[in-house]
Amino acid sequence: MNRKPPRRTRERILDLSLRLFNDFGEPNVNTTLISEEMKISPGNLYYHFKNKDDIINCIFQEFEREIDQVLAVPTGRAANVEDVWLFLHLLFEQIWKYRFFYRDLNNLLANNRVLELKFKRLLQDKVVVARRLCESLQGPGDLDANAQQVDALATNMVVVATYWLSYAYVLDPRRSNDPAVVDVALQRGCYQVMALMAPYLTGDSRRLLEKLAVEYLGD
Repeated sequence: MNRKPPRRTRERILDLSLRLFNDFGEPNVNTTLISEEMKISPGNLYYHFKNKDDIINCIFQEFEREIDQVLAVPTGRAANVEDVWLFLHLLFEQIWKYRFFYRDLNNLLANNRVLELKFKRLLQDKVVVARRLCESLQGPGDLDANAQQVDALATNMVVVATYWLSYAYVLDPRRSNDPAVVDVALQRGCYQVMALMAPYLTGDSRRLLEKLAVEYLGD
């Protein structure tokens, strides 16, 4: 039986740093804490990363790679409401996995120019995808909105998705890592974003959204 090779120190540092940033917040974690948790010397840590920003930037590269896959919405057919819900759920799962970027966003962008530029591009990409999904629903007449309304809707969808988990955290910080609470927060986040679209949905698409809400939220 083949044994998996041990993960490299660099990969372990990134994995541990992501967990610490997520659990305690990026401002509360420094390289000393990371090296202590890793049980390695600070010198060994600095051999792999110049400083904490270097660690953060490397984590963001992995986040970019994963979320770009989510944002690569297939264009072979028109999306329906269930496709949009699934897309949002996958998006929220990625946001949850790398949640410190969203919870500590203002502090990170104020202190990290590289991250500032990359996160701005990411938000722009999200708006483009949200607009594409809305336009896909427009095609068969499932979404009744003009171009200006679609632009505003796409932006609002991204705004809610970006800050939803921070909002959910404030409501119940002591249980924020409870799997049951997280699952509800993710599903509720999908619905909150879809609710922005609801006034523009017509016929079967509106009924499908109501059906999905009952299935996933029990409402």
